[in-house]
Amino acid sequence: MKAIKLTGLRSMQIMTVPDPVLQDDHDVLIRMTTVGVCGSDIHYYRTGCIGKQVVKYPFTVGHEGAGIVEKTGKAVTRVRPGDRVAIDPAMSCRKCDQCLSGRPHTCRKLRFLGCPGQAEGCLSEFIVMPETNCFPLKKNVSLEQAAISEPLSIGLYAVKLSKLQKGAAIGILGSGPIGISVLLTAKAYGAGKVYMTDKIDERLALAAAMGATWTGNPLMNDVVDAMVDVEPLRLDAVFECCGQQEAMDQAIELLKPGGKLMIVGIPEAPRVSFPVDDMRHREIRIQNVRRQCDCVEESLDLIGRGMVNADPMVTHRFPLSHTAEAFEMVGDYRDGVMKAMIEVSEE
Repeated sequence: MKAIKLTGLRSMQIMTVPDPVLQDDHDVLIRMTTVGVCGSDIHYYRTGCIGKQVVKYPFTVGHEGAGIVEKTGKAVTRVRPGDRVAIDPAMSCRKCDQCLSGRPHTCRKLRFLGCPGQAEGCLSEFIVMPETNCFPLKKNVSLEQAAISEPLSIGLYAVKLSKLQKGAAIGILGSGPIGISVLLTAKAYGAGKVYMTDKIDERLALAAAMGATWTGNPLMNDVVDAMVDVEPLRLDAVFECCGQQEAMDQAIELLKPGGKLMIVGIPEAPRVSFPVDDMRHREIRIQNVRRQCDCVEESLDLIGRGMVNADPMVTHRFPLSHTAEAFEMVGDYRDGVMKAMIEVSEE
């Protein structure tokens, strides 16, 4: 089969590799149709690592995927050949203390698609996944929407973890796919005013079109002053979705006493800092968000019921042979790209 492999920094090639085979009675062979390009894929493409996760070349990335079941192990009951499925890329052991306490996303033996040292990614014609990671789609949910359910589930998990009250005023710093995912799910869960920032005007325009109350570019004005003018009591929660130190500083300034900072973005720097005195006096709470926890099915349900329309997030589509072009575009934020999709094969 064909697979896209990272071969060096900002370098990738189409390679022919052995077809994957079922190793377990609960395995599912999936023909990939759609893969979204994620910011973490771009981290590996541009820098070769995320923290301690270092790429050993050649390596296949990609984890936002959907496809069609080709074959199943003899014990599989959840799906059958021909089913269209969304894929949860996080494969937990379901036996460790974390899994048994309801935290499969921090499983001690977690294997994640496209994560160095864990599992090859899904930018290939076929992959094998455990049946527990395969979610059959309703007729009104497309394969592209199924792929979007992966970032959407991260936004949903962040919103649920924040325990927002209905009508809460929130900030979202970073209006990329994860920021938009937070926006859509927060609105679906009853958030009130949503204030969003980004350094790319096209993303701000899309955020406004998708329901943001206010948008601002920190390169053009003081976004903290602008938001405080409108919300003098400040915000109930701020979702940091870009991994930048300046955004975390802005978040602390924007939160009201007792407010919560949700760190969703992945910082490129190994360390970040916070103004402890200011945080202590206002009793600011900080919550890290590690991907998502059991939110894929709920994300698909929100899409299927029309409570969330994530379709406008997809701004560009590329065939598998043009994956490198897609990564260059996303990595350089060109052409107003929000979410690029790789069309691996036709349905």
